Amino acid sequence: MDNAAGSKLKIHIPPLPLRAIEALNSEGFEAYAVGGCVRDSLIGISPNDWDIATGAEPEQVKKLFKRTVDTGLKHGTVTVLLDNESFEITTFRIDGEYRDNRKPEEVRFTRSLKEDLSRRDFTANAIAYHPFHGLIDPFGGVSDIQKRIIRAVGNAEKRFNEDALRILRAVRFSAQLGFEIDKKTLEGIKATSFLLSNISSERIRDELTRLLLSNNPMKFSLLNDTGILSHVLPELEPCFATDQRHPYHIYNVALHSLTAVKNIEATPVLRWTMLLHDTGKPHTKTTDKKGTDHFYGHHHKSTEIANAVLKRLKFDNKTIDTVCRLVKNHDRQIEPQPTAVRRAVCSIGEDIFELLLKVRAADIKAQNPAFLPDRLEKLGKIRNIYMEIKAMGQCLSTRELSINGDDLIASGFRQGKEIGGILKNLLKEVVNNPELNQRETLLEMALKAQRRKPR
Repeated sequence: MDNAAGSKLKIHIPPLPLRAIEALNSEGFEAYAVGGCVRDSLIGISPNDWDIATGAEPEQVKKLFKRTVDTGLKHGTVTVLLDNESFEITTFRIDGEYRDNRKPEEVRFTRSLKEDLSRRDFTANAIAYHPFHGLIDPFGGVSDIQKRIIRAVGNAEKRFNEDALRILRAVRFSAQLGFEIDKKTLEGIKATSFLLSNISSERIRDELTRLLLSNNPMKFSLLNDTGILSHVLPELEPCFATDQRHPYHIYNVALHSLTAVKNIEATPVLRWTMLLHDTGKPHTKTTDKKGTDHFYGHHHKSTEIANAVLKRLKFDNKTIDTVCRLVKNHDRQIEPQPTAVRRAVCSIGEDIFELLLKVRAADIKAQNPAFLPDRLEKLGKIRNIYMEIKAMGQCLSTRELSINGDDLIASGFRQGKEIGGILKNLLKEVVNNPELNQRETLLEMALKAQRRKPR
């Protein structure tokens, strides 16, 4: 799309970034809104951030604005603070040689907006906008947005060799925006996917998480189709080749898992849980004489794999612990009876039980729809019983018992591990009969148990 045609399309720039552009223009510097904010505005999405590109060099930007932060002066970026908002203002630049597939060895500032746009990853992100001059679109980004296409700027392999993370970004943008990846760009991805082994675990983790949190997580299958998966999540590869010949299932393990991802709310813990919950199935698959597949104990293997994956991707310990506990218990069978539900909560942990119910629902919805009504009805009964238990304030953990360790010590019990064991045994009794959760009753039970112990 040429600039004349582009000038007819108008984008609303909020007052503060507009003020920054006008301040730069008033000093004789070119300045434009660029990148994702322009792309999102053209799609109809409200941008989270407004980035500005300018012919002014960093020191000139700093002189022009009172409050600035040196975000990345080497790469020409200054963060400008106006009122309570901040904007990144980056000098037009040309990137030098990329030797590590991550970042340029050096950058050179330029006065040319087109040269600056030519270094960007995809045409949809290589568009600039000025409130008076309109769109500057030298690489056909507007047309690609209208056609809903992700296309690399220039030679795709060169772009991916410069920064291999762009390979994952292409799939992530495809999922977030609902766009298809251009054929030549897809070929470039396949040819360079091995370069992802040079990218840090943290950067890969963040891109994969954004992909999973998108509205189109089924696009994750592109990672397998293009060879990316073997370099970022090889544990998932066997899932795409593992069928499930079982009455409860209609998809292979990978498609079932991705459907379950789509069926659950978009939080990192829940979506990573659904992605990893059946990774143990390829390793535990057996087929009986009737041709029915079984995956006995797959939850244990899946937990082991989930733990390894999340540690390699350097997730925080709390996320690792929560996801692994959900994976371990995702297939746990619970009867819709108050005692059974209380036992399950105590065993699994009250802190994740509601999350587990969401995991079970997403798992069931990704299976054979013929069994959906009955299985969801049963799950609904379990949820209702759990909510009633909570509303009644029934005891579900040792800290909710009507006595504690101090009470036992005051009654003559020895301090140490024995106290914890006694409290756990009392909890088992209370879970079976909530009416026992009375201080005197529990002390009497503890003393009786102590007297029965062999001396």
